Amino acid sequence: MIRVIASLAFLLLINTPAMARGTGDLGLFIERASSSVQIVETSSNTSIGSVAGLGDLSHASVVYSRDQRYAYIFGRDGGLTKVDILKAEISQRKLQSGNSIGGAISQDGRLVAVSNYKPGGVKVFDADTLELVADIPATFGDNNQRSKVIGLVDAPEGKFVFALWDAGEIWVLDMSQRDRPVIEKFKNIGRNPYDALITGDGRYYIAGLFGEDGMAMLDLWNPSAGVKRILPDYGKGEQKLPVFKMPHLEGWAVAGDLAFVPAIGAHEVLVINMRDWQEAGRIKVHGQPIFVMARPDGRQVWVNFAIPNNDTIQVIDTQTLAVIKQLKPGKGVLHMEFEPRGEEVWLSVRDENRVEVYDTRSFERRNTIPATKPSGIFFTARAHRIGL
Repeated sequence: MIRVIASLAFLLLINTPAMARGTGDLGLFIERASSSVQIVETSSNTSIGSVAGLGDLSHASVVYSRDQRYAYIFGRDGGLTKVDILKAEISQRKLQSGNSIGGAISQDGRLVAVSNYKPGGVKVFDADTLELVADIPATFGDNNQRSKVIGLVDAPEGKFVFALWDAGEIWVLDMSQRDRPVIEKFKNIGRNPYDALITGDGRYYIAGLFGEDGMAMLDLWNPSAGVKRILPDYGKGEQKLPVFKMPHLEGWAVAGDLAFVPAIGAHEVLVINMRDWQEAGRIKVHGQPIFVMARPDGRQVWVNFAIPNNDTIQVIDTQTLAVIKQLKPGKGVLHMEFEPRGEEVWLSVRDENRVEVYDTRSFERRNTIPATKPSGIFFTARAHRIGL
């Protein structure tokens, strides 16, 4: 009897209001070298737990369940792992392909989709059980070749959108009836789409092209108009600089009517007028930009760079389009993530094994967290944003 009473007392203790924790100020960052993640809290800028055994995280990305409790981690080895960030443990894990490059969660939070390099295609899973719901091979051409899939994002009305690197196509996958997937294909969009983004309202899907100038844009509100080429005079074709690392378009920035994107192979940030999708300017920066990300209020844009300039961060003022601050956090600044209201930004400094937190007004460093080769940083606020 004494043992039973003690057990009941323990259960009451861990579920008291003082011990309860919400998920809105949580997140995680990837430790790529140790196949693990650290779970962090933004209110105190601290690490509160870790989870190991997550496979190859060399190009990992994360999406969250609607309640922000579960993180779905997409590993380069084809691993799909569901992590309970409140319990700091793996809920489920499966190897669903030989090589994958990211994923997305549906608008209603019931489906998780993974984009695969090998074999090329998209697989869709039940978000609760990770049971396979749909297998969509990315076949093209007369011989049914398989293409690598990149740029997978969620879109309104139960859809996913992605691009085919080898085929030069954009596909829209409608999973609103999960037992009857419908695919709409847009062909001949341009050579080698290397990454893509979707606007925050879920309307425009834009793919960068590695094989030729310009970007390919699909208006999801008016798909019958087909894919439109924008910025036709911009791209890899006009310059000879080597590309040390592909820019990441999913980190794109929007401030008012202007969009800021990394220029491929150039030391520039491209400014686009979103009213007419014409080029509105170019901002000279320190190196080849990788991520170009806006503070949530749109007042600042933070930029990091490929080697050999990956020890540097530059901050652009979106009113003047001028670089107003340059920071040197350390070698290998791979990723950035703003706290939900933008007062602080977290930076992974891979080659120096730490994550740093900076004040976005004063640019002062607020905290440093030791980490093993950190890369991607993902806060739970992403759960309620399209395309993230």
